Amino acid sequence: MAAGLVGSEILRIASEIRALVAGGRTVCNLTVGDFNPRYFPIPARLADATRAALERGETNYPPASGIPELRQAVTRFYEREMGLRYPVESVLVTGGARPIIYCVFRTLCDPGDRVVYPVPSWNNNHYVHMVGAVGVPVVCRPEHRFLPSRADLLPALPGARLLCLNSPLNPTGTAFTREDLLGICEAILEENEGRARRGERPLFLLYDHIYWMLRFGGIPHVTPPELIPEMARYTVFVDGISKGFAATGLRVGWTVGPVDVISRLSAVLGHIGAWAPRAEQFATVELLDDPEGIRQYEEVFQRELQVRLDRLHAGLQAIKGQGLPVDSIPPMGAIYLTARIHPFGRQVAGRGELRTNDDVRRWLLDEAGIAVVPFQAFGSTEDDGWFRLSVGAVSMTDVEEALPRLEAALRQLV
Repeated sequence: MAAGLVGSEILRIASEIRALVAGGRTVCNLTVGDFNPRYFPIPARLADATRAALERGETNYPPASGIPELRQAVTRFYEREMGLRYPVESVLVTGGARPIIYCVFRTLCDPGDRVVYPVPSWNNNHYVHMVGAVGVPVVCRPEHRFLPSRADLLPALPGARLLCLNSPLNPTGTAFTREDLLGICEAILEENEGRARRGERPLFLLYDHIYWMLRFGGIPHVTPPELIPEMARYTVFVDGISKGFAATGLRVGWTVGPVDVISRLSAVLGHIGAWAPRAEQFATVELLDDPEGIRQYEEVFQRELQVRLDRLHAGLQAIKGQGLPVDSIPPMGAIYLTARIHPFGRQVAGRGELRTNDDVRRWLLDEAGIAVVPFQAFGSTEDDGWFRLSVGAVSMTDVEEALPRLEAALRQLV
């Protein structure tokens, strides 16, 4: 299994960027799905509460399922912010979101089970490989914001064990509308009603909404149980403080779902030991129970993300207006802009023709000092010029200076 596991394309690109920066190059690094603390610090209350927990000696093992105080705080947080009511037994705390995803795959999927996921999307193909499942990628198009519709998914659902959805979506920063998600939920329930009559195992939905707090322009966040309460039986959430509070390194995540599924996830997690640090768990309790503090933090945090994304989008649209081969999809959430840079068939002096996404990526890095991630890193197979641009680690100055370099590099192509 390990020998056949494909390495992270994003990490490979990151190593190239580090080498260029070490050599003195100026690079606008739009690759990392992380936050530079200089621009996006964690909430002061979270930092203070973590220090206080360490000082009072909260340094030993936490309970395998998470400290009771945090599990209870998550239930209050979900009811207050999303109107979702769950018992504390439905909550499992983990060391960030990745252990949740792995444990869901490992718990629900036996070798050979079918897993349906949209393309582009983050790492589903790798988790499928690790548990010996059979991946059923559903290719999504820019006309639908790279998100799947009911019609896209219907042919893939029969016989599937798991459907993986993410909204707002990594890598595109786009989000489900209420109508689109409702149609998908109805399809899941129809599928499971038929399976119940036949005595078959149900289809579960892994709903990764780790970016749900980061939405722009009044974009709503919708959840399956909110739309149809019966979906609570089949929905397993992925969530945590990593993205909504710029706290990627503190490693506090959680899942919320059906009690029987969560109890089995907890058993798997207990043997892995991928628990969130104890001090950070206590600090997260204070964070989640401070709604006014959250509002004040998110107001500044979201504004700073949005101005970067909006400036990138506006800049690309202005370059497009000059007749140059670029485009972008308006940002809806997360920290990502979906951009199309497609000077295919054009010649780079001394290097030949641009034919693939990776050709374009390398040319952007070398000639414009702009680092981006092609959609091939998210399961896509087409060389059609689509890239993820992440703004979590750049300043507004970085963005402003990068756009003229992009236009100049495009104009130099022949």
